[in-house]
Amino acid sequence: MKKYIVLMMAIILSLVLAACGEKSQENVVEKLEEIAEDLTSYQSQAMMTLETGKEEQVYLVEVSHQKDDLYRVLLKNEQDEEGSQIILRNNDGVFVLTPALNKSFKFQSEWPSNNSQPYLFQSLIQDIINDSDAQFKTTENYFVFETKTSYENNSNLPFQTIYFDKKTYTPVLVEVMDQDKNSLVKVEFSSFEIDPELPDNTFDMETNMTSSIFGVPVMAQDELPSQLKVLYPSEHFGSELVEENQMDTENGKRVMLSYQGEKNFTIIQETLDVYPTSAVVPETVSGNPVDLGFTVGAFSENSIEWHHQGVNYFLASEELTKEEMREVARSMSTEEAMK
Repeated sequence: MKKYIVLMMAIILSLVLAACGEKSQENVVEKLEEIAEDLTSYQSQAMMTLETGKEEQVYLVEVSHQKDDLYRVLLKNEQDEEGSQIILRNNDGVFVLTPALNKSFKFQSEWPSNNSQPYLFQSLIQDIINDSDAQFKTTENYFVFETKTSYENNSNLPFQTIYFDKKTYTPVLVEVMDQDKNSLVKVEFSSFEIDPELPDNTFDMETNMTSSIFGVPVMAQDELPSQLKVLYPSEHFGSELVEENQMDTENGKRVMLSYQGEKNFTIIQETLDVYPTSAVVPETVSGNPVDLGFTVGAFSENSIEWHHQGVNYFLASEELTKEEMREVARSMSTEEAMK
C-alpha cells in the first residue's frame, strides 16, 4: 500500500510540473536550436573576467552577429584600453585587429566553429548539442546546462556552466571551469538583442580599424615606448635562458631570448619607432586566433605572435606543444615577468 501511495504521488507531481509548463532538457535544446536557426542577427554586451593568470583581467565584450557567419567581437580591456582588440569574421576571412596600434592579422581559420567561445550564442548551443552527457536543471529564473568544452589548445578548462533566461532563452551567465570545477572564466551578459538592424559597415575591416569604435586614437609617435622593458617567462618547461641579444634595428629596438634544455624555444621582443599609418593590408597567418588572457594573439604551426602595450612579441619552438607555447606566452603578462 505504501509503495502504491509513493507511486501515485510521483505521478501527481509529474503532472503538476507538466501543468506548470516545466520544460525538459530536450524541449529547451530544441527551442534554443530554433532561435539560433531563425535569427538574422543579434547584438550582446557582457563583462568577461579571466582568472587564468597571476592577475585578474576584465574585458567588456560586445558581439555583433549577422547570418551567414558574420561576426564582430569587440574586446575592450578595462586595464589597458590601448590593448583593446576586435575579432572580425567577414566574407574576406578572419581578422584580429588592434586599432590603437594600427596592427592586424588575417587568418586562414574556421573561427569561431573550431573552438568553444563563451561569449557567442551559437557556440554555447553547439557545445550543449555536442555533449551527450550534458547535465541540465532548472531554477526559478534560469535553464542551467553543464557541458564539456572544446578548447583545442587549452585542456585546463574542460567544463562550463551556462545559464539561459527562462523567458527569453538568451544567455545570462557562462562560467568556464578547471578540472576541479573552479570557475576561471566568467562571462556575465548585460544585454542580448535579437534581430537588430546592423549598419552596413559593421563587418568592414577598414571601418573597424578607425579610432572611433573604442574612443582610443592610434598611438602617436611620442607615445611609443621609449625603452624596451624586457619580459621573461616564468613558465619555461625545464629550459633555461642561455643567451640574450639586444640590438637596434631600422625601426626600433629588438631583444632575442634563447632558451635551451628539455624543450628549446626563442622569444623576440621588439618596439617600433614608427607604427604603420595604415593596416589595409594585414599580416597573413596560417593558423588561428589564440586567447592569451591579456590579449588575442596569432597561432601558426610552430609560433605565437602578439602585441601588448606597444611591444611586438614572437615565440617560436619546434619542441613545445601549442598548449605549452600558450602557457609560456601567458606567463609574460605581468610585472613579475621582469627581472
